[in-house]
Amino acid sequence: MQYIAENSKIWDERSENMDTWSIPVTSEDVQRAREGDWSILLTPTKPVPRDWFPETLSGKKVLCLAGGGGQQGPILAAAGADVTVFDNSLKQLEKEHLVAARDHLTIHTIQGNMQDLSVFEAESFDLIIHPWSNGYIDDVLPVWKECGRVLKPNGLLLSGFGNPIEYIFNAGKLEQGIFVVENQIPYADIDHMDDPETRRIVESGGYLWSHTLEDQIQGQIAAGFAIVGFYEDIGGTALDSYISTSIATKAIKL
Repeated sequence: MQYIAENSKIWDERSENMDTWSIPVTSEDVQRAREGDWSILLTPTKPVPRDWFPETLSGKKVLCLAGGGGQQGPILAAAGADVTVFDNSLKQLEKEHLVAARDHLTIHTIQGNMQDLSVFEAESFDLIIHPWSNGYIDDVLPVWKECGRVLKPNGLLLSGFGNPIEYIFNAGKLEQGIFVVENQIPYADIDHMDDPETRRIVESGGYLWSHTLEDQIQGQIAAGFAIVGFYEDIGGTALDSYISTSIATKAIKL
């Protein structure tokens, strides 16, 4: 679809401009991970609890899904995992190559749309790390179904995503700290491109969709997962003073 290509180009630009999700980890971070002292993010600020992970990552096959940027992948590789990073943006994947070459890590990279993991065989991975990213696709249900297909039985899916409450507000006004309720959920930027502020935000940030909590959570359950962990985090908007709009879940493939 056209928006997949458009978001790829926009994320290439965001990566070159050192977006928050595009700043590679340092060599010091990698060394600490090699020594067993590490953490990663699924949402803007809260580290994922260590008890969400297997006791050891050594030899575990890990997919960082829509997780380029040189952040999660290198840390998990340094901790002993066999890491594949799958992302829509080539520039984000280049950050993986940069860290891998700098710190002598092995990281596999593949460009693609998170809704289609047909490049992978069924039951290929022990663990999927899916940082906040599925707001950039129109339908999240295929993502959960594909995760269920490529994970081994009892495999783990650790995901970050947004609370759709943010999207009821006018995005341009929200940037100014002004709360104007005007949108219905589910929301899609593509339906509001006649608004100059929406168009400006899309051109710099990418096309976004709000997915219902039912699709985000029940969607995982319907794909064969049990939700066994949950936490909230800020979302990086003026709403942070009132409500956490980022969510992380730990799910196990039954």
